[in-house]
Amino acid sequence: MSDLNYLLENNLRWSERTKQADPEFFKRLAAQQKPEILWIGCSDSRVPANQIIDLLPGDVFVHRNVANLVVHTDFNCLSVMQFAIEVLKVKHVIVCGHYGCGGVDAAIAGAELGLIDNWLENIRNVASKYADQLVGLDDHAKSAKMCELNVIEQAQNVRRTGIYKDAIKRGQDVTIHSWIYSLKNGRITDLGNPDSPYNKR
Repeated sequence: MSDLNYLLENNLRWSERTKQADPEFFKRLAAQQKPEILWIGCSDSRVPANQIIDLLPGDVFVHRNVANLVVHTDFNCLSVMQFAIEVLKVKHVIVCGHYGCGGVDAAIAGAELGLIDNWLENIRNVASKYADQLVGLDDHAKSAKMCELNVIEQAQNVRRTGIYKDAIKRGQDVTIHSWIYSLKNGRITDLGNPDSPYNKR
């Protein structure tokens, strides 16, 4: 017997509950995906995109990697972006990081972890770029600030891609958002709009 049989049982129960609540749900889901949102988030298992913004499957096109990076040599991320923007015609690209990100913490601590060090170098570059904003901060505050700066920088990287620039030239309506999620209270902060009433809840 597989150790993962409980997941198959969970799936069966979820499927039945979902059909009971909405008999047409899977029929609609199978027909076509028409999400208006591309979510670029962290691989951290505690930050499930659909769940924390309370949307159903099919509502969000998702790409996740360690520390929610947008790297110009990452053809996986770029392919997802191109499909989302050019084919699905999403209206929003959300780069969402989270406080307490292990990738960010490992990068700023200078830890040597092997292959992933090459990936984390992208975060160290962000730390170097914004070094003046990190001076004098204790470890907790430095981590939080770097998580925010990383999100802002990755959203800028989306803006720098030919994919986004071409969409703007075509007159396509695409808005980029910089968000950060708190594991402590489940709240999202819009880093691009600090005056948003949602940031004050």
